[in-house]
Amino acid sequence: MATAGKTIKCKAAVCWKPNSPLIIEEIEVAPPRDHEVRIKIIATGICRSDEHVLSGELTYVKFPIILGHEGAGIVESVGSKVTGIKTGDRVIPLIVPQCRKCRCCLNPESNLCCKNVFGNCDGAMNSDCTIFTCRGQGVYNFLGTSTFSEYTVVEEDSVAKIDANAPLDKVCLIGCGFSTGYGSAINTAKVRPGSSCAVFGLGGVGLSAIIGCKVAGASKIIGIDINTDKFTKAKECGATECINPKDYDRPIHEVLAEKTDNGVDYAFEVIGNIKVMESAILSSHYGCGTAIIVGVAPSDAKISFDPMLLLTGRSIKGSSFGGWKSKDSVPKLVCDYMNKTFNLETLITHKLPFEKINEGFRLLCNGESIRTVLTF
Repeated sequence: MATAGKTIKCKAAVCWKPNSPLIIEEIEVAPPRDHEVRIKIIATGICRSDEHVLSGELTYVKFPIILGHEGAGIVESVGSKVTGIKTGDRVIPLIVPQCRKCRCCLNPESNLCCKNVFGNCDGAMNSDCTIFTCRGQGVYNFLGTSTFSEYTVVEEDSVAKIDANAPLDKVCLIGCGFSTGYGSAINTAKVRPGSSCAVFGLGGVGLSAIIGCKVAGASKIIGIDINTDKFTKAKECGATECINPKDYDRPIHEVLAEKTDNGVDYAFEVIGNIKVMESAILSSHYGCGTAIIVGVAPSDAKISFDPMLLLTGRSIKGSSFGGWKSKDSVPKLVCDYMNKTFNLETLITHKLPFEKINEGFRLLCNGESIRTVLTF
C-alpha cells in the first residue's frame, strides 16, 4: 500500500486527563516496527474498563492516552519479521497476547502470557508512547490495542486473523466483552449441565456470562442487577429469572440461598465492586460452590472475608479474557458466531459514528446501553 512504511495522520479520541470528555484529535501513527502490525480499525465497542480510566479509578494509567480495546479491522501494513499476518487480513487486536513460548503460554491451565500489560508486577496497563503523537506530544496506548483511533499499531503476538467474511461491527465484541463473559462460564467455571448460576451485573460482560451458562446447559440462571430495565435483555440471553437486590430487606445471598438449596453452584461477579464480590462468594454453596471474579475493581480496592468460607468447600476463581488463549481461540470464536453457536447482536443496543464517542459513554454511564459499537 502507498502508506506502508510511512507515518499516517488520522483521527483518534484522546483522553488528556481523567474526568474530562474525550477529544477527537488529528494524530500521527508511526509505521509498524519489527514484529508489529498496523491496523485500520473499522469498528470498536465501548467497554466499562475504558470508563474506569476516564473516571480516574485506575490510578496507574498514564495520560494522555488513546483508549479502546474491543475492536476489529483490516491490516494496513506489517513490519519486518511478521509471519502469519499480511496486508488486507481481517483481524481482531488482542488485549491478552499469546507468544506461545513463555511459561504461561505453555501451561494448559493458563491463558495469560508473560507479555501481558496487566496483572504483571507493577500493575501497568499501558507503557508505550512511541506509536501515537498528538500536538507534538507522545500519547500512551491502552492494553496494547488503543482502538479509539482510525489506525493503531499492535504487536504480532497481540493480533488474531479471523474469517474474511466476518462482520467487523459485530465480532469486534469478541475482542473483550463477549469473550470475557462467555469464557468465564465455559472455561473458568466449567459450568456443568443442570447446575445453578447467579450473575451479578447485567452489562455486556454479564449478559455474555449468561449466554455461556446457557450454552453450557445450566438449568437455573439468575440475573442480578439494580437496573430492572436490563431484565428483558437478560432473559433474551438465557436468564431464567432476574432479581433486584433493592426489592429485599435482607442480604441478596440469603435470597439466593432460599431459591437454590443453600446457594448456587456458580456465582459470577461482573461489576468490579468488592462488596458485590463478597456477595457472590456468600451466594455460592458453602460446600461445593464456586465464585468467579470477572469485574475490574478500582486500583486501590482490597477484598477481605472469613477464611471459613473457603475451608468448608467453596472456591474462588479469577477470570481474565474468559480463560481463552487468545490467538488460538479468537478465530474459533468468530467461526462459532458465524455458525450461530451464539448471538452477538442481542448485546448491541446502539451503533454510533466514531465522532459521537462521548454520547456512547453517556449511554453507558446512565445505564441506557449494553454495548455501543462505534464505526469509522
